[in-house]
Amino acid sequence: MALMDFIKKQFIDVLEWTESGDGVVAWRYPMADNEIQNGASLTVRESQLAVFVNEGQVADVFRPGRYTLTTQTLPLLTNLKNWDKLFASPFKSDLYFFSTRAQIDQRWGTQQPVTIRDRDFGAVRVRAFGNYSWHLVDPRKFIAAISGTRDTYTAAELDGQLRGFLLQHISDAVAQSGIPFLDLAANQIEFAVQIKQAVAPEFDAIGLALDSVTLQNVSLPDELQKVLDQKIGMGMVGGDMGKFMQYQTAQAIPKFAEGAAAGGAGSGIAGDAMGLGAGVALGQVLAQNLQQGLQGAAGAASAAAAPVAAAVGIRPEEIMATLEKLAELKAKGILTEDEFSAKKAELLKKLV
Repeated sequence: MALMDFIKKQFIDVLEWTESGDGVVAWRYPMADNEIQNGASLTVRESQLAVFVNEGQVADVFRPGRYTLTTQTLPLLTNLKNWDKLFASPFKSDLYFFSTRAQIDQRWGTQQPVTIRDRDFGAVRVRAFGNYSWHLVDPRKFIAAISGTRDTYTAAELDGQLRGFLLQHISDAVAQSGIPFLDLAANQIEFAVQIKQAVAPEFDAIGLALDSVTLQNVSLPDELQKVLDQKIGMGMVGGDMGKFMQYQTAQAIPKFAEGAAAGGAGSGIAGDAMGLGAGVALGQVLAQNLQQGLQGAAGAASAAAAPVAAAVGIRPEEIMATLEKLAELKAKGILTEDEFSAKKAELLKKLV
């Protein structure tokens, strides 16, 4: 009966893996009840590694090439199975293929701001994102730490863990680089190099090599960005508070005017300006401008009324010029509609 079972078995004489291109990193050759024929051919393509595992122990590792499987080409497996040098029977062992292709365009980014120490601002929270790439280099470590006895293991399944490695070392990278936050945007390559150096040991521990890290953007949360804008504004005026208040007022007035034109919505913007310390300056500037406008209006109205008071024998062209000036004052809001109408009627009587 045992002889018949042996005869019914199918023996494998060609072992190879044609990658499907769906991001598979580790793939176990399907043995079922089959056994590998002594002298079978093993083909390991470029960008692949092959590993024989016997009863949970990693035995022989094969790099790219074509191999004929014998006791000479399987020394560790032969030792584990206690085969003699005349071994000629089929054998059964788990065979795993690994892809060593570069896994490119892997994305990383901070879902929440990460707190770092900065020599200019103390502790700040930053957001950052970019790309990275990696490839498998040590299948022994990868089997022991990650894939185990799984039939397949994909790059997508590693994504969360690898991004976690990158994010947890951002603070270390900033500290090691010595680059202040304000200079990070101009030194993104250097910052990315520091991230790679800080994270590479984590990748190595599970049999991977971190090939590259790119930093595409680094920024502050909105509320901290506003504070940074304030500091930049102070720097623009050399720390002079008076000039800074003028700067704040210049920034606030257009927003206030837009809000007022939109139907009173400016009150919220004015409140923001007050909160930023610009409200006082804004009020002073508006009051000063109003006073100057009233003085100018009174002078203009007096100047316009003077020729009317002495207008005996005034020429028609002079009356028309005066009317135009009065119309301009009304358009600017200096004269009311009633005041303009009264002056207009008085001047038109001179034409009769």
